[in-house]
Amino acid sequence: MNKPKIVIIGAGIVGASMAYHLAKRNQDVIVIEQHSAAAQEVTEKSFAWIHTTHEVAPPYQHLYDLALEEYHTLQQELPELNIHWNGALTWDISSPVKQHRFQKLNRTQLMELEPNLEEYPDEAFFASEEGAVNPIEITKLLLGKAQEYGAKVLLSTRVTGLEKDASQLIGVHTSNGFVESDIVVLAAGTSILELCSPLEIHVPVTSSPSILIQMKTSHKYIHTLISNAKFEARQLTDHILLAAEDYIDDSLENGPEAVGKRAFDTLRHSLKDGDQIELESIKVGLRPMPEDGYPIVGFDNRIKGLYLASMHAAITLAPLIARLAANEIINQQSESKLAPCRLSRF
Repeated sequence: MNKPKIVIIGAGIVGASMAYHLAKRNQDVIVIEQHSAAAQEVTEKSFAWIHTTHEVAPPYQHLYDLALEEYHTLQQELPELNIHWNGALTWDISSPVKQHRFQKLNRTQLMELEPNLEEYPDEAFFASEEGAVNPIEITKLLLGKAQEYGAKVLLSTRVTGLEKDASQLIGVHTSNGFVESDIVVLAAGTSILELCSPLEIHVPVTSSPSILIQMKTSHKYIHTLISNAKFEARQLTDHILLAAEDYIDDSLENGPEAVGKRAFDTLRHSLKDGDQIELESIKVGLRPMPEDGYPIVGFDNRIKGLYLASMHAAITLAPLIARLAANEIINQQSESKLAPCRLSRF
């Protein structure tokens, strides 16, 4: 029996994870990416926090519970995968967290853990099990391993449409020609809307902008990942500091440049010798946001061969969901763990 031709649209963390899990199981995989390199657009602008201790809706809790274990398994498979298991430190935040998953620290403990802060709260919560990654490195690693297993990657190739015969997808139109397919995996972020619209499939995903501020440092200022009411920051490397901020609007006062500079100033005043930190870049990433905030994953029940893979918490969930999705695609059987993620819930 011939293996199905699987085309993955998008080479961010989701597409790269899908390609890795499918290719290592000897599937016929082609990845199509409109940019000249993997991880561009959304993934490269990710804060890349493996965040599993915040409150989520019960039907999706198991995915977050399994996400850390999946990353540890992936690190065993790929020893070159560098994950910063430095934990996450939180205080003075309004969003609910699972306090039983945190260790409560007093001021003295905080000073030992993060000696470079100018001010300390009386207490904070530390999730020692959480981590972070370099989003570009992990995506390129997964895509590279997929290629070693036989996957083909077409960069600088824009998808212009999906071709179907009756209710069966038969291929993908691209800026470099037609690519035949039996299964198309849409891991294309917010582009999923324009690709599905001609098929009369509505996928309730909107753009959720976020701001990533990158700074140059002379040494390592932050040892964990810190999230509080003033800032959210971590060290990407000993000499690169990242901060994440919510997008407000495009106005002069609240546009990305203004928000980014305010975040930069906040960090400079929040860290000892912060005046030595240099601002390098302020970038906006347009993350896909499903209507209810949770992943949309699985075969469409109207167009045969169309598999959806859209999620907001992509860094946290992509390796796990990609492995489960690969099982569904290869075995043509539903994975119960992905049951809450179907498009049909809307």
